[in-house]
Amino acid sequence: MKIFTAEQIYEADKFTIEKQGIKSSDLMERAATQIFNWMHLRMQGAQVKIHLFCGIGNNGGDGIALARHLQEHGYNIEVYVVNYSEKRSQDFLLNLDRLKDRKIWPHFLNNEKELPQIHKDDIIVDAIFGIGLNRTPDNWVAEIIKYLNQSQAFILSVDMPSGLFIDKLPENKEAIINSNYVLSFQAPKLIFFLPETGIYSNQWEVLDIGLDVEYLMNAQSAYELIGKNEVLPFYIPREKFTHKGTYGHALIVGGSYGKIGAVSLATKACLKIGSGLVTSYVPKCGYIPLQTGLPELMVLTDANDNIISKITYNIEPTVIGIGVGLGTDAITQKAFASFIKKNKTPLVIDADGLNILAENKELLKKLPAQTVLTPHPKELERLIGSWKNDFDKLDKAKKFSKEYNCVLIIKGANTIVVYNGVGYVNTTGNPGMATAGSGDVLTGIITGLIAQGYEPLKAAIFGVYLHGKSGDIAVEKSGYQALIASDIIDFIGGAYLDLFAVPESPVVEEEEA
Repeated sequence: MKIFTAEQIYEADKFTIEKQGIKSSDLMERAATQIFNWMHLRMQGAQVKIHLFCGIGNNGGDGIALARHLQEHGYNIEVYVVNYSEKRSQDFLLNLDRLKDRKIWPHFLNNEKELPQIHKDDIIVDAIFGIGLNRTPDNWVAEIIKYLNQSQAFILSVDMPSGLFIDKLPENKEAIINSNYVLSFQAPKLIFFLPETGIYSNQWEVLDIGLDVEYLMNAQSAYELIGKNEVLPFYIPREKFTHKGTYGHALIVGGSYGKIGAVSLATKACLKIGSGLVTSYVPKCGYIPLQTGLPELMVLTDANDNIISKITYNIEPTVIGIGVGLGTDAITQKAFASFIKKNKTPLVIDADGLNILAENKELLKKLPAQTVLTPHPKELERLIGSWKNDFDKLDKAKKFSKEYNCVLIIKGANTIVVYNGVGYVNTTGNPGMATAGSGDVLTGIITGLIAQGYEPLKAAIFGVYLHGKSGDIAVEKSGYQALIASDIIDFIGGAYLDLFAVPESPVVEEEEA
C-alpha cells in the first residue's frame, strides 16, 4: 500500500473530480459518509454524547457533514467550530449551511469562549486540522486540544490527529490531539509509523473514499506500507524435484569469546528460514557449542581461540552474513577489512561488522551492490551521522543508501527498509521483540532468504516482515516480557503458514425453532 505526500493527495482529489465529473463537495460527502458508516456499524444508535470539534477548512467540512449524518440517524450530538481563521473553505461553508438548514446550530469557539463540559464516557470527533496544517496552532487552539486530551473521552480523529504536520515534526507537543483511533482517507500517513509522531495515534484504519484508481496505481510514492498482501508475491515455492543445493549455501561469519550465542541465533534462523546449507565461521571457542547445539550446522574455525583473526574458507557460499558477535579487536578489524576488499559474494552485515565499517568508511565503497545493512539505532547513527528528528533520519538514510548502493534497514517499532530513494514500512512486530538477539535472528533470516534466490531488496523486505510476524505469533504464547529471541526462531514456520492462512468465517448460531 502506497503512502502519499500531501501534494499527491491534493492531486488525487483534483484528478478524481475531473475524471469522474463530480464536485469537491461530492468528495467531501463521500468521506463523511464513510466515517458515519464506520461509526454507525459500531455504535448501532447508542445514545452516548458525541462532541464534534471542527475546523474551518476541508477537514472541518468533513466533520460538519458527518454531524448531519449522525443527527439524521438520531445520535446525540453537539457541534463546535474552532474559529481559528477568517478564511473558510467553500466546502466547509456549504456543509455549514446544510447543517443550519436542519436547525443544528454549532457553537463557535474562539479565545474568549468557555469550553464545554465533556464526560469521560463521551466521544470526541476531532476534525480541527487535516493534512493542510503548515504552522503551529495558536495558543488558544492549543488549549482546546490540551483540554480534549485531558477529558479522558474516546477521541476519533478525521484523517489524522489535529496538530500534527504531515511531513515535519511539530513544535508544540501539547498542541496535538492524542487519538484513540484515526480514520485515514484512502491511504495511511507516514507520521503513523515514526517514533516521534506515531505516539499520537493509538490505532488507525484506512477508509476508501473512491479516489481514482488510475491515479493511485500510477503515482510514484516515496514510501510503501508492507503487509501480507505486499510480501505474498515475493514468496518462492519449493518444487518437488529439488535438493538442499537448490536452496543455497549460507555462510555466517562472527562470534568471539562470550558472544558465540549471536552466531548460534543467526545460523539457526538461517536454517529455519529455509537455506539449504549453512556453515558458520567462528573462533575455536565456538566450535563445541555450535556443533553440539545445532546438529544441522557445519562449522569452520579460525586459528585463534577467542577472536576471528583471518577470514578464510574452502567453500563457495551463495551469501555471507557477517558481524554478529564479531567484536572490534584490532586483529579482527584488520581481518574484516581484508575480507571486504576481496569479497564478491552477496553480503548481509550486522552488529560489529557495521561498527567497523563506520570507523573505516572507505570500505563502504568496496561492498557488493545491494549489500544489506541491518543497524540498530546507535549503529545507524555511527553510519549516517546524528539526525535532528525522524524525518531528517530518513533523508540521511536514503542519501546513504544511494551513495553506497546498499539496502539499509532502519530497525524499530515499524522497521523501514530503504533502497533507491524508497522506504518500505513494515507492519509486523511488537514490543516484546525489543530483546537481546532479536537482531541476530533478523540477520540470519535475511541471509537465508538470499541463499534461496531472493533478490537482496526483496529478501530484506520479506525477511523483516517474517521476523515481525514470527514475533507476533510467539508473543501470543509468551506475552511481551517473556519473549526471547529463540522464540522468534521457533515460530518462523508459523509465519510462513500464516501467509496462506484463510481467515475463519464467523460462526453463526441458528436460533431454536
